[in-house]
Amino acid sequence: MLSLIKSQISKSIDTKKALLDSEDLLGQINEAVELIIRAYQSKHKTLVAGNGGSAADAQHIAGELVARFYFDRPGLSSMALSTDTSVLTAIGNDYGFEHLFSRQIEAHGNEGDVFIGLSTSGNSPNIIKALEICKQKSIKTIGLSGADGGKMASICDICIKVPSSETPRIQESHILIGHIICYLVEETLFGHLNPKSKG
Repeated sequence: MLSLIKSQISKSIDTKKALLDSEDLLGQINEAVELIIRAYQSKHKTLVAGNGGSAADAQHIAGELVARFYFDRPGLSSMALSTDTSVLTAIGNDYGFEHLFSRQIEAHGNEGDVFIGLSTSGNSPNIIKALEICKQKSIKTIGLSGADGGKMASICDICIKVPSSETPRIQESHILIGHIICYLVEETLFGHLNPKSKG
């Protein structure tokens, strides 16, 4: 049992090490941060979506932006599109599961906003549909996927492909990337409010 535990931890470390060693991926994370900062500076918002574990990650990221990450500061407008059961069941019942997120983007998304779509395969139909609607509405898009990138890779403005084909390893890196984004956005926009940066 201990050897299996160590193996899982080692695989997670190896995936993050591959991420750390990729200048291209680090550059894409930086581009994503800059895109989101520009959106917030222009009084726009982020919309975040995923399925299953990726839905939980989407809610986690939105929560960090709306509430706080490292320190107290004004809230940043961010919506996880997997949280309202009445909206989700209405859309699912009337239009189908693949429209869960695109319909909400039609309702809430505006030019200048940023959509963050999480899909370990890069092929989730409702994420692909959401990305297509974003293109129509001139909403910038960031995709978080696995090594293959799937269909997302050619649709997103920025597609960060975690160098792994294992769903748990991909999701562990997705939340790491989400935390990095939240940290850098918060620090760039509100670092002057951080008590640790004073004096």
